[in-house]
Amino acid sequence: MPPTKLAHVVFQTNRIDEMRTWYCTVLGGHVIYENPQLSFVTYDDEHHRVAFANFGPLAPRDTTGIELGMKPTEQPGLHHVAFTFGSMGDFLDNYARLRDAGIRPFFCVNHGPTTSMYYKDPDGNRIELQIDNFATAKEGQDWMTSEAFNQNPIGVAYDPDQLVAKFRARVPVAELVARG
Repeated sequence: MPPTKLAHVVFQTNRIDEMRTWYCTVLGGHVIYENPQLSFVTYDDEHHRVAFANFGPLAPRDTTGIELGMKPTEQPGLHHVAFTFGSMGDFLDNYARLRDAGIRPFFCVNHGPTTSMYYKDPDGNRIELQIDNFATAKEGQDWMTSEAFNQNPIGVAYDPDQLVAKFRARVPVAELVARG
């Protein structure tokens, strides 16, 4: 029997204040409970969706070679967490709100099944904000088994400000999410 939902994500951090503030801003959330070691945040009717735990000093992320101009090596572990918006309007309004607050995505891509924006939180965790490009999960699954997806499973990068301008110019959403 599969679970019915993904309930929450918990981040271990030594920067609860920064992390809580960032996630409340990005997700439009609020604190449900907090003490010096824990903070629980929700953005809907769930008791909590994101939590932060500070149980003592943590080693910094491995940045070996960065000071020498080398590209950092990826490490095993969680790659990113994704949150889905209900409409293109909500998705782009959130982007504009965050942009105006100085929070910018580092990568914007139409994957095919989703149109996504990737952000980094204060600890460097990657967060994907997205909308579903298809009306049903079946349509998205069918796209993911297509030759077009096989040829480019990552997707096509886009400029979020241009997407906002097209949406506000009333370009149909179906056209905006079609992967070229």
